[in-house]
Amino acid sequence: MNLAIRDIRHNLGRFILTTVGLGLLLMTAMGMGGIYRGLVEDAILLIDRVDADLWVVQKDTRGPFAEVSRIPASMEDRIRAVPGVIGSRAFVSTTIQRERNGKPLRITVQGLSWPEDKGQWLPIVAGRALGKAHFEMLAEESLGLPIGAQVKLAKDIYTVVGHTRGMSSPSGDSMAFFTARDAQVIQFDLSGEAVRLERAARYGRAERLEIGRTQPNIIERSRGVSSAIPALGPPLISAVLVKIRPGVDPESVSAIIRHWPDVTVYSSDDQRDLLLSGTVDRSRRQIGLFRVLLLVVSGIIMALILYTLTIDKLHDIALLKLMGARNSVILGLIMQQALFLGTIGLMIAYLVGQWVFPLFPRRVVIITEDLWLLAGIVTVISIAASLLGIWKAMSVEPNEVLA
Repeated sequence: MNLAIRDIRHNLGRFILTTVGLGLLLMTAMGMGGIYRGLVEDAILLIDRVDADLWVVQKDTRGPFAEVSRIPASMEDRIRAVPGVIGSRAFVSTTIQRERNGKPLRITVQGLSWPEDKGQWLPIVAGRALGKAHFEMLAEESLGLPIGAQVKLAKDIYTVVGHTRGMSSPSGDSMAFFTARDAQVIQFDLSGEAVRLERAARYGRAERLEIGRTQPNIIERSRGVSSAIPALGPPLISAVLVKIRPGVDPESVSAIIRHWPDVTVYSSDDQRDLLLSGTVDRSRRQIGLFRVLLLVVSGIIMALILYTLTIDKLHDIALLKLMGARNSVILGLIMQQALFLGTIGLMIAYLVGQWVFPLFPRRVVIITEDLWLLAGIVTVISIAASLLGIWKAMSVEPNEVLA
């Protein structure tokens, strides 16, 4: 019988407890890597799905995801006139938090350029895409809003007409999709008192100006809604998504728009880099450091356990040496125990993780490459952890069995 297996059976209770504890530590390390992968996927998810060649945002900003961006809605029409552009769409993005049934409801509001964009490209798992210009929404299923549910946002009631799956913002908030006009209404919603105070302030400014005294109708108009005052533009959008005609070099179109003094233009690759090197980078480094610490702790625990197991059987090791056993037999005994410990611990980590990770508030993405990498790291840790026990076993003299 294999000596390592025989010794494990002799100390089965201790081995099981040690393996379970190590498995939970490795599961946490595995989860840290999965959380990072989830952060990356959430960050670039919408950029990949939107399928835009260029993103036009506010001048000197990294918007609309890495930074707040505000540009006029007329930018959509300006960009359509650029040679080589086959289409442009307004994009609105903001995050809100409301209360529903006594619980907080946090949503990343995304505006679609109706009627060109009804959300057909989204991963709709139930219901349908947007069918009306107003008061309909596509909700991420994790929001818990059933199809047909009525949700009050701003001063309007919106009906959930479909569910999407896996659509989360870089911050981990679930997305909901509206027409761009509805998203603007939600984004720039003000309370009735705030609207009244703003109109009163406009009225006061108009009264103090000479043009207000010479043209009284201007004073009266200042009391009206903002959309009725020509000097006040429509609500701003976050970005314009640009689609380039096939065969046209995107860089040539980007060079034209880049000369405009009020906007900055990025390619989709640029947007990914901005997110991964900015918004996600600090989280990546923090998670990576925590993961390294967990692996170091796992290695220390394995080394101590193997050393303790070796101490317990020093008499048996001395007897083996007295009987003429080669050092390779004793080395194999300890090394095999270490590899059994690491392998079974990794299996426990994977199996428990499959049950636990879906319960996490953020998405945990486990890919095959990460599993193989972790398996290699665990193998190295197992071998390194066995060295302390091997050193102690090699230092035992055969005559100690007679002590």
